[in-house]
Amino acid sequence: MRLMKLAALAALVSVSAGMAADGLTKGTPELKSVSALAFGPDGVLFIGDPTAGAIVAVGTGDTKPAAKGEVAVEKLNDKLTSLLGGPATVNDVKVNPASGTIYLAVTRDGKDGGPIILTCARDGKLAEFKLKDVPTATVKLPNATEKNRLEAITSLAFVAGKLIVAGLSNEEFASTLRTIPFPFETADKGTSIEIYHGAHGKLETRYPIRTFTPYKIGAADYLLAAYTCTPLVKLPLSDLKPGVKIKGTTIAELGNGNKPLDMIVYTKDKKDYLLMANNKRGVMKIAAEPFADAGQIPEKRVGGMAGVKYETVEGLKGVLQLDKLDAEHALVLVQADDKSLTLKSVPLP
Repeated sequence: MRLMKLAALAALVSVSAGMAADGLTKGTPELKSVSALAFGPDGVLFIGDPTAGAIVAVGTGDTKPAAKGEVAVEKLNDKLTSLLGGPATVNDVKVNPASGTIYLAVTRDGKDGGPIILTCARDGKLAEFKLKDVPTATVKLPNATEKNRLEAITSLAFVAGKLIVAGLSNEEFASTLRTIPFPFETADKGTSIEIYHGAHGKLETRYPIRTFTPYKIGAADYLLAAYTCTPLVKLPLSDLKPGVKIKGTTIAELGNGNKPLDMIVYTKDKKDYLLMANNKRGVMKIAAEPFADAGQIPEKRVGGMAGVKYETVEGLKGVLQLDKLDAEHALVLVQADDKSLTLKSVPLP
């Protein structure tokens, strides 16, 4: 009996140590909004809540590999309306790399609407991921913008034990990147970002990064970031330090009057590529090899292209969101001319 009690105590200590190690404790987080999603190790889901000015981490427990296969969910709008009792907007789509399950950040439309996290199986079955009594932790952003609150958190990625958060702060240089170690403790004021915007012919500090992705150039970790209208910028991860102001290197102007929506990096035929969805210029495929030597765009380029080149992926139109599904496929959320949504897998171009 004494041995059994000792074994039970050891098991309890082990569980408690595990919860302390991943920084999550059982709770029920209340989301006020949801913008961007990202995944960390072991199925930990990070949820951007710009209205609350906070990041919520949730242990999904979703680590068992899902059934493989193509994704083809047509008329997603109708499925969302049926599940949620009314129309809804999809803000972000991410694939859990630990399992392959698809997660959607959704806002229910209308005055009684609110944020909700959904999962989507490969067969198209949607279900609510309930945030009741889950392993969780929350970190508040100390200086999130008040003026453009929904732009306080625009994009997330987990890199080398830290969550990288793009958005606007209330600082003079409002465009901000934060590196928040996980497990969470506190978030600092972040790093203020200045870039040269070739389409405007001036330095800018008050527009947010719309989407970014980590990428290693040589032996160094970088972020590749895109802004509206459409500068593509590289930033060394090592430069992101609390309270400092840095200048990114604008390595391309990809055409004004355009808003980048989402991006991923992938490898095909032993070469790396950046794939970026846009609201006016389709999906761009950009070879990554020139990134290492690409320098600063030196002068104003109104309406024109400059720096690293891209090609348009003709078969992909109306893409709102994209993520890497596996080594050979991307997951895309596509909007047709009639506004209907399709979530599907496509071969990486």
